[in-house]
Amino acid sequence: MNHLRFLLLLAGLTGLFLGIGHLIGGRDGMLLALILAAGMNFWAWWNSDQAVLSMYNAMEVGPAQAPELHGIVQELARRGGLPMPRVYVIDDPSPNAFATGRDPEHAAVAATTGILRILTREELAGVMAHEMAHVQHRDILVGTVTATLAGAITTLANFAGLFSSSRSDDGEEGGRGWLGEIVMLFLAPLAAMLIQMAVSRSREYGADEGGARLCGNPLWLASALHKLEIGSQRVPLAAAEQNPATAHLFIVSPLSGGMVAGLFSTHPPMEERIARLQRMAHTR
Repeated sequence: MNHLRFLLLLAGLTGLFLGIGHLIGGRDGMLLALILAAGMNFWAWWNSDQAVLSMYNAMEVGPAQAPELHGIVQELARRGGLPMPRVYVIDDPSPNAFATGRDPEHAAVAATTGILRILTREELAGVMAHEMAHVQHRDILVGTVTATLAGAITTLANFAGLFSSSRSDDGEEGGRGWLGEIVMLFLAPLAAMLIQMAVSRSREYGADEGGARLCGNPLWLASALHKLEIGSQRVPLAAAEQNPATAHLFIVSPLSGGMVAGLFSTHPPMEERIARLQRMAHTR
């Protein structure tokens, strides 16, 4: 099922790429977009995890640099029968974490210095268990490739809007200028965002449940989520504001609040996530 969803995801994002290419340059633009999409899909398969880690200046750490974090991840990998992922730390006061990679054998988990500062060991174990559940469920490839390709589509859409406006100012195909701006600057990024929502919301519930079982206590993760929601709202992740296509990778939304952010959130309601974990704890 994950492989089918991954193929549908690539098809959907590639279709958006082709549509944008057609509006930029007609048939030639669509052909160029097809070539670019094929290249992006191939590149994203092999390199999207490193691209995402680079966006956040994540530094790989070992037992000497981050003994508690590394030890927790190592224990969770042992419990889950998973290969030991690479462990990264992001120097940012905003509390958050994510997992990336194309499969469990090539996985990485990352935590901010902010999350290491505010969580207890048990709460940190709950968070990292959530990320390891994403690895175990093989969610990471879809999420990481979505971040890379959706970001590329957003960039291309912005370029298309500027291109359309420029052509209109020069008197070329003026009838398409304002309409092209609306379509390119709003609808294409929105479509990419909707795809992100489709692949991430249901998976967060699954990772919460899987993480709770992996760490052994659902209340550890529930307590951590409560702290992370408050902490991330007070201190949004600056790099995520610059790369919103990666927001769905994080355990809680790293973006600043507001009506639009709430409407298009890539995460389920925090109250529901915490309530599910509390019910899970009471029925064990």
